[in-house]
Formats: sequence, C-alpha cells, structure tokens
Amino acid sequence: MLISATAENAGAADTAMTILPQAADTVRFNFQARLRGELRENVYDFKGSGDAVTDDQWLLHRIRLGIEWQPAEWFRLAVQGQDVRESFSDRADLPLKQGAEGDDAFDLRLASVELGDPKQLSLKLGRQVLGYGDERLVGPLEWLNFSRTFDAMKLHYGAQDWWLEGFVSSVVRLHESKFNNSDWTDTQNGRRQLFSGLYFSTTAVAAQITDAYAFHLHEEAPNGSTDFITLGTRMKGDPLKLKGWDYTLEFAGQAGQVHGQDLNAYAWHLEGGYHWLSHAWKPRLALEYSFGSGDGDAADGQVGTFQNLFPTNHPPYGLMDTMAWQNMHNLVLRMAAQPHPKVKTTLDVHGFWLADTGDAWYRANGTTQVRPITPGARNHAGVEIDLTVQAKLTQHLDLLLGYSHFVAGSYLEDTGRGDDADFAYLMLTLNY
Repeated sequence: MLISATAENAGAADTAMTILPQAADTVRFNFQARLRGELRENVYDFKGSGDAVTDDQWLLHRIRLGIEWQPAEWFRLAVQGQDVRESFSDRADLPLKQGAEGDDAFDLRLASVELGDPKQLSLKLGRQVLGYGDERLVGPLEWLNFSRTFDAMKLHYGAQDWWLEGFVSSVVRLHESKFNNSDWTDTQNGRRQLFSGLYFSTTAVAAQITDAYAFHLHEEAPNGSTDFITLGTRMKGDPLKLKGWDYTLEFAGQAGQVHGQDLNAYAWHLEGGYHWLSHAWKPRLALEYSFGSGDGDAADGQVGTFQNLFPTNHPPYGLMDTMAWQNMHNLVLRMAAQPHPKVKTTLDVHGFWLADTGDAWYRANGTTQVRPITPGARNHAGVEIDLTVQAKLTQHLDLLLGYSHFVAGSYLEDTGRGDDADFAYLMLTLNY
C-alpha cells in the first residue's frame, strides 16, 4: 500500500505505518511522529582539533499525516504530508548543507492514484516511493528525516511466482521555502532529469529470489549531459528453505555518459550467513564483501566511477554514512540476535578501502568527497564498529539506540588529520 512507508533497513526502527481505525469502509488514515537525538564527533572531517559545526548534538523530528481512499477494489487514492525539523544544531538548517537534515515545513510527501489490482495488473501515477531489491541502487532512504520520493508513473504485472515493474520518474527535491518538486513539475529547472527502469523478480528458482533489472538515467547540465544505463541481477537465498543458510549475490554494470564523458563502471555485492533458527535468540552470523569501481585518471575523458543512483546506503556500508557503493572495497562481519521477542541487537564490523586513490572517497550521498583526490596515498580508509539495540516498546512505539566508532585508516593519515570518529543516537518512532 502506497502510504505505508518502506520499513527501515537492518539496524533501524521499522517505520511502516499502522492504519487507524477506518472512518468509513473506503477511508483510512495514518500518522507517524519520529524523534531522533544524535551526537557526532569528527564524523565529517576526522579532525579532533578545532570545533567544527558538524561536531555537535541535535534533535531531528518529523511528523507524517496521510489518508487513503479506496471506493472500489480497482481504485486507490493516497495523500500524505510531512513536516521535518532539525533543532539545537549549529549547522545551517538547510537540508543537505554541511550534512544537515535541515527544516522542511509541512509539504507533500505522497500523492498518487492507483488503478487495477496491485497483485496482478496495476498502474500507479503520482508522487510515490520506489524501492527495489536490497535498495542498493533505488530506495526511499528512510533514515533521513525527509527520506526520498519520486514523481512517477509505474506499471506492475504479477503472476504466481514472478512479477515485473516498469517506471518513468524524476526524484523529488527539497526546497526550504517553497513546494517540493521534481524536474517534471519544476518547469524552470534545466536539468530535466528522467529516471526510468524495468525490474523483474521471480521465486521460480528453488530456495531463492532471482531479480534482473535495467535502469536508465538522463540529466542535462552545462558541463555535458548524463545518459547511462545500469544492468544488473540479484540472487537471494531463503534461510527457511536452506536449513538456516542464506546468501545474496548482486552484480551491476554501467555504460553511457556522465557529464559528456564516456562511462564504463561496475559493482558487486557478495554475502553469506547462517541463522540458528531453532535457538530462542535466533542469532545470525554473516560475512559480506562489496565493491564499487573507481576512476584512476580524472583527465582521460573516461569515467570509471560506479554511479550509485538513488540508494538506501544506510546501513549497508556503515551507520555513520561515510561510504557509498562507488570506488570502494567494504568487508563486513555482521552479528545479530533477539534476546527477547521484542528486542533485536546487532553488531557490525566494517573494513573500508578505496578501490583507487586516483579517485575520491565518496560519502553515502554519492557526491560529497571526504578528502581531495590524492593519488599515491595508501588506500585503507578505516574500520567502523556499529552497535544497535532495537525494541518494540508498545504496539505503536519503537525505540532504536545505537553507537558507532570509526578507527581512522592510513588513507586519512596520508591526506591530512586522521582522528577517530564517534556517532551515538536514540530514536523513538510512534506509528498509528
């Protein structure tokens, strides 16, 4: 259902909304209030000296209020508004400036109409969430206060053991003092972004989900247009059918142009784990490796950096959001357990390396660089340790508590100060 927001990824509280009692047979309402306190030290500059505005504590809060109207089985109308704020911070309250979540007064988050049967054949038009697979390339990024939506047209067809979706869209951009819009609705924007794709998924292969996808991104800019395609596949094993074992394999390649330069890039993710399903705590132990190609020569007219598109990079590559799926090696040991039916704990240990120091270290947003490009520097970025406790306090109230520590690597030492960083947070989410 459109107005039920995609759940947070592992290590974050579930934000799927629970529907209020029906006001009528065809009308349903939803409400969410979320409050998160954060403390960050050296996360953005890895410099212990000085007092950067990003070394601070702040509160992030958001409210969502929505309604869904379904007068017939084949017709659904959904609308949801959202208000997000950042308080007690020295950073500017502008979204994404100096890593800020910022303020965005009550605005339109979702507004769509869906025709047909969503389990068989349907067409959804309007502002909506797009999320596919493990959201490494396309997802709503619910961790961010304002998250991500698209103005889109999406066609879905489903059969017994497979489904196929095709979409054409443009991402919604935040504007602090005016209506949030995409390039489709902003006639003054010369970027003219168009993001489209096909996504196929099937369970016909025994004990696994098998996906195949093709995404295309077009954008115009004064320094040259961007036009490239991403082709990929994902295979995910089901531990219930594999006696506790699970695995994920995902491979993606890209070709086309980025800002007028030829693009050839690739990425992959490999993961294997084991669940002790019969144990009361249901522990899981897993090992992962992710790679995203980089560009060793910025002056050759060729782009080798994998383009991360519109992902949910929190938490696949660490909860401190220091790394994207591009120009990177990421080796992860994951441990999880449920000491109580309503409590889940996780401990993740990440090792980060740059694939090529002739390219930048990109943060989770895929654009911000941690340091200027420094060819010849050692490539070990660091080690991140993430500990989280997630609890369902009541039917409607969730709690998430976390602490992360980043041990600076040789790359930071070779490019400037290389001090360790810390991140702590407490989040409460109320869903109705």
